[in-house]
Amino acid sequence: MRTLITAVAIVFALGAAAKADEVKVGGDGLYHQDWFLQSFLDLREDLQESADAGKRLVILWEQKGCPYCKELHQVNFVDPAIRKYLLDNFVVLQLDIWGARPVTDFDGTEMSEKKLARRYGVRFTPTIQFLPATVAATEGKTGKALEIARMPGYLKPAPFLIMFRYVREKAYEKTPFRKFLRAALKRSG
Repeated sequence: MRTLITAVAIVFALGAAAKADEVKVGGDGLYHQDWFLQSFLDLREDLQESADAGKRLVILWEQKGCPYCKELHQVNFVDPAIRKYLLDNFVVLQLDIWGARPVTDFDGTEMSEKKLARRYGVRFTPTIQFLPATVAATEGKTGKALEIARMPGYLKPAPFLIMFRYVREKAYEKTPFRKFLRAALKRSG
């Protein structure tokens, strides 16, 4: 029986490793998921389309060679529960902190990804910005003032998923994330 359990564990581990190896690196040096938003990089349009689909828009900032970005893709994004939750509830727009692609911000200003990162105060990767549920909620705001929440850096799978639940459930309206996280971790044992 012990041999069978060991064999099953090895097969499962090899399967997880194979999934992690399937993560693709693009010509820009970033890891990509086939379910990320392919966009014309007009943030107002992207937010409106996300809202129309009943989802929340997030911006995932990454950079070439980032070991924590790699971990995010090879661990968190291959987790079936995380992937399903994100696909069901969020639209992920990936931007490069050093990128040159033109992006139109919510106020209509066009700039490179790099300048937009500076405008938003994004200094390291991965950083995930959680944006308001509607375009109307962005009016008169720029930069970091637009955010509902921010995930500055890599989080292991459990707190990572809890952060997305925090935003989806609009818990930010009444509870600080640390308190929400402690309660969620306590419930899960």
